[in-house]
Amino acid sequence: MNPTISIIIAIFNRKDELFELLNSLSHQTDKNFEVIIVDDGSKIALLPTVELFQEQLDIQFFRKENSGPGLSRNYGAKRAKNEWLIFVDSDVIVETDYIENIKKNIIENPCDAFGGADKAHRGFNLMQKAISYSMTSVFTTGGIRGSKKAVTKFQPRSFNMGVNKEKFLSIGGFSEMRIGEDPDLSMTFWENGYTTLFYDNIGVYHKRRTDFGKFSKQVYQFGCARPILNQRHPKYVKPTFWFPSLFLLGYLVGVIHYFVWENGLILALYGLYTFLVFLHALIVTKNISIAGMAIISTYIQMFSYGYGFLKSWFMLNILKQTPQEAFPKHFH
Repeated sequence: MNPTISIIIAIFNRKDELFELLNSLSHQTDKNFEVIIVDDGSKIALLPTVELFQEQLDIQFFRKENSGPGLSRNYGAKRAKNEWLIFVDSDVIVETDYIENIKKNIIENPCDAFGGADKAHRGFNLMQKAISYSMTSVFTTGGIRGSKKAVTKFQPRSFNMGVNKEKFLSIGGFSEMRIGEDPDLSMTFWENGYTTLFYDNIGVYHKRRTDFGKFSKQVYQFGCARPILNQRHPKYVKPTFWFPSLFLLGYLVGVIHYFVWENGLILALYGLYTFLVFLHALIVTKNISIAGMAIISTYIQMFSYGYGFLKSWFMLNILKQTPQEAFPKHFH
């Protein structure tokens, strides 16, 4: 049987991004799907934007009090009428064959949950493309967001995630976490014996943050969430989670060595890493400006994530605080 699809979009403000996403959904080759938009207490009116597409899409609009993306997605999931739930962030654009390819993959490669790649659109500005490179590069995330070859046991991310509705509801949906709720869901799936897969032909164009300051704050929060996830799912802890923090500490040691002992060996290694990032980014993006900005975004990612991870680990393991005590804003 042909899989039935419900697209769920949890959104807070971001009217312009919503228009771009709905516009890309309105041009699908397979138009047999519904769209559920959950307005998570936006301070601007989103309904007029939704109404522009009511004749082109099978669309439902709900508005609720702010609770964060996870619980808003749960809200939409309970109101979906179809077998499969596809969660996408409001700041993505999809190709015209997105729905068609999802259905083909579900039939040909059955699973309980799946995800796809995170790509940069040709229309993105240089900074967005540099940030996209950093979030998908083998030198930062190991390439797990952008390549099937880099994936072993894949953790779908909520910017581009599909789940079987029955299985999703059976585990209670997204948890009370506001940050890191999507890897938390993936590991909960595994713990319940459910399977996850990477589909390499359903990538989305993900804008992410539009400046380095917002990007730094975002990856800092990701770093804070990881030790919490490690406590919740100890079976899936990996030594590589420490890499950004060790990268940050190593750089600080290198600076001290250089100015105190006039030894620049450690910083020279970071210079080599910087050159490799630049060269790889230049090969991947074919743009010297993006490659230069990719150095900045890569260091922001590594330092911000590494600091967030260290701070969270210290508060949870040394100060013995609970996750809710350490980061009350990260929970409902």
